[in-house]
Amino acid sequence: MRINRNNIQRLASVVVPVVGLVGSVRAQDFVESLDTLEPLTVVGSLESVWELPGSGAYVDAEEFRERGLTNLGQVLARVPGVYVRDEDGFSHFPNISLRGADGTRNEKLTMMEDGILTAPSPYSAPAAYYSPKVARMSGLEVLKGSSQVRYGPHTTGGVINFLSTEIPEERAFFSRTTYGSDNTFFNHTWYGNTVETEAGVFGYLLELHSHTGDGFREIDGGGDSGFDMVEPMLKLFWEPDTALKQRIEMKVGYTTFDADETYMGLTEADVRATPNRRYAATAFDQFTSEQWRSYVKWIAEPTDALRFESAVYYNEFSRNWNKLDQVGGTALHQALLNPALVNILNGTAAGGIRLTGNLRDHQAYGWQNQANIQFDTGSVAHDLAIGLRFHYDRVDAMQQRTAMTGNGLGGFTLNPGQPGPIAFNGINEAFATAIYIEDEIKVGKLTLRPGLRYEMLDLEFTASNRVQSSGDESLFAAGIGGNYEFNENHTLFGGIYQGVASPSPQAYLTAGTENEESLGYEIGYRHRRDAFKAELVGFYTDFDQLISTDAGFGFGAPSQNAGEADVIGLESLVEYDAGESLDWGVGLPMYVSATWTSAEFKNTTAAVAGGGDAVYAGGRDGNEIPYVPEWKLAAGIGVAGEKWGVNFDMTYTSTAWGTGWNGTPRVDIPATAVNEGVPTSRDGKIDALLLFDLTGHYQVTENVKLVGGVQNIFDNQGIVSRIPEGPRANAPRMWFTGMELTF
Repeated sequence: MRINRNNIQRLASVVVPVVGLVGSVRAQDFVESLDTLEPLTVVGSLESVWELPGSGAYVDAEEFRERGLTNLGQVLARVPGVYVRDEDGFSHFPNISLRGADGTRNEKLTMMEDGILTAPSPYSAPAAYYSPKVARMSGLEVLKGSSQVRYGPHTTGGVINFLSTEIPEERAFFSRTTYGSDNTFFNHTWYGNTVETEAGVFGYLLELHSHTGDGFREIDGGGDSGFDMVEPMLKLFWEPDTALKQRIEMKVGYTTFDADETYMGLTEADVRATPNRRYAATAFDQFTSEQWRSYVKWIAEPTDALRFESAVYYNEFSRNWNKLDQVGGTALHQALLNPALVNILNGTAAGGIRLTGNLRDHQAYGWQNQANIQFDTGSVAHDLAIGLRFHYDRVDAMQQRTAMTGNGLGGFTLNPGQPGPIAFNGINEAFATAIYIEDEIKVGKLTLRPGLRYEMLDLEFTASNRVQSSGDESLFAAGIGGNYEFNENHTLFGGIYQGVASPSPQAYLTAGTENEESLGYEIGYRHRRDAFKAELVGFYTDFDQLISTDAGFGFGAPSQNAGEADVIGLESLVEYDAGESLDWGVGLPMYVSATWTSAEFKNTTAAVAGGGDAVYAGGRDGNEIPYVPEWKLAAGIGVAGEKWGVNFDMTYTSTAWGTGWNGTPRVDIPATAVNEGVPTSRDGKIDALLLFDLTGHYQVTENVKLVGGVQNIFDNQGIVSRIPEGPRANAPRMWFTGMELTF
């Protein structure tokens, strides 16, 4: 790994004097203890959702842990307005779309862990082949319409913030272990404590998360399709016994992940007949990665009306996905339309294949700050937030290709001189300075939150021939949201927000790709009374200069703009506990979540959207944006006794399209047609899918709980993705059982 020393010096030149200045502040009216000074969050809690001037959600770990959910897509199924396209059945590579923004590799949203950017290179390579694992989290925060001001750089979608396990207020031990289908083993264990000493209050947490399995896909002729993940973490804090109310917090986490995973899908006929199959030629595919994440935060409250939070962070991510990418000199998504080439893939015909190892080394580090100042102007109360972040990230790209020959009997051997040499593919770098200001204004029952965000980007791209390109780019976002609380039972909210998503330095500097922009409107209503809660939101987003991503498509061309789009939708979430409301002695919680979305291209032609094979390829006016179904539903009902509980959950998604091309396959288009793109198995419908889960638990003793469940009870499978390289199905019926220990 190489660190840009110039950028470290640039950061240090600002960090050192400012930290010294802030550290000299002394409290004038500090009288409280130090054990309540916690880091800032995006939403904060379930209760805080009620006061948001926009649409958002807080998912507590107890909610998904009780159901045994480790798949991010399943966890987010209950959140309206969020679509997740899964590739491998375990959400190792989730693709998240918020309100119709392209979800490929999470490019169009800001992803954070504990308020720190967590995508490997959020500016220089926003496509994320790393995502935090929700199963080790204490919660999940989602902001949609109102996220554009404080949280960048990619806000045409929104923001998701993962909350890692909190340091307990007293000594505590937790361990959850389960075993299930396909030898899937899961464990999440942590131990921590908070102690008070003469020097102040100390807290610590040691955590280990692991997840392994053989995988549910079966390779022709045998082979592995499983995965192995291990994630240790250390978190510490110190609240010194000083005049200044302050807290220093540190976290270091590590992830090692190996998966025998492939880009390769199946033909249309094969995925319908044997959805869990993999072709023999994919037996050599393997993804390996390592990730380090770390930060040091300093939080201080000199007075009740003044608060500072500052964090220095450093993340590293390296990966190599060595995978099949050609057969007979043809790209896989096209080869799936050729029976002769499919026979080479499944090992029944002789022929050549090629594997490509895409090696990537990522670095991201920076310094971010927020100051909150509370003051009054007459009868108007203000909570002014001012933020500043300096951030640098880079990605070094390398590639290695391996040619092999199939003997027609299911075997493949290396060609002479293989694998080939490692080739340099280029470096993308970005240095970003971001500043924002947002004022929460309260006048009686009305809360308004206007804000502005501005980012200056210094970009550089070094091509494979070592030729360098450099330039500057600016990102601007503004918005205003409001919340009117009629009383403790009724709230009306809404807002208007600009969003922006920037292309990679390569795309911006060499292909002229412009920022994707959006203007979003939303209005919503919240109601709560006793055991009943309801929310209804309507939204409209006008997208301009859409970026048609190249992530996961393998053809190497930089992403490009693809015209405009309109997204209109309705979101609703209703929750009710009949047992609590009617005092039955047992809980009977139930919920219904519904999202209706119309997402269509406008002022777009197939040529503008990209005649190649990017995700928006073939798009034109009136075509639907890929992977955004019209309907997404989730519902559930549970029964909870004093020592036991059972949950029955349902999810449904309607059909969608695999690319911007809707309707007749491109192979049927007359040869005289121009700019319509090439025939590809990425085109076509994504299946409507209705799934049911049943889970339960029994509290044996105060410290021991038994857990278990069955997911996808009726073993319903359909096509959930056509990218990267052809159709693939969701996970089949899977079971798990295990226990939780708490002390």
